Amino acid sequence: MALWKDPSAKDAGPLDTPASTPDPVVRPVERPAPAAAPAPAPETARRAPAGAAKESLIAGDVTIEGKIEGAGHVRIAGRFKGDVNVQGNVTIEQGAHVTGQVNAATIIVSGEVEGNINASARVELLETGVITGDVKAAVLTVAAGSRMRGQADFGWGDQGPGRK
Repeated sequence: MALWKDPSAKDAGPLDTPASTPDPVVRPVERPAPAAAPAPAPETARRAPAGAAKESLIAGDVTIEGKIEGAGHVRIAGRFKGDVNVQGNVTIEQGAHVTGQVNAATIIVSGEVEGNINASARVELLETGVITGDVKAAVLTVAAGSRMRGQADFGWGDQGPGRK
C-alpha cells in the first residue's frame, strides 16, 4: 500500500493488492562501506594558515619557469624558476625548489629557496628547509636542522610597544 493512500477508502485497486516486491519507500537502501580515512596531511600542510582565498598548486613532478602574481595562496611542490609575488601565503614543500624572489604575507619553507624572501607577516623555516638569500619578515621562525645562507632582518615593524 502506498503511504499516501487513505486507509478508509472503499475501492480496491492495483495499489491495494500485495506486490511480490516490497514498496520502494520502505525498502532498505544498501550503502557502500565508508572509505578509509585519508592519510594525515604533511606537517607543512597542517601549519599553513587557512583562509578564504583559493590555493594554487605546482605539483611535485612539474617544472615551471615564469612569474606568479595574485591575491591567493600558492603551494609549490615541484620546481619553479621566477619571482613569486602574492598577497596570500606561499608554502614551499619538502623536495620543492624555487629559484627567484618570493614576496607574500606568510612564507613556509620546507624545501629549497635560492633568492630573497620578503614576508609582511612571517617566515617559517622548517627543519628540512634551505634558504640561500636574504630574509625580511615581521616574524622569523627557524627550526633545528634547517639551513640558511644570507642575512635576516625581522622584528623591525610597528607591531608592538618599544619598537621603532
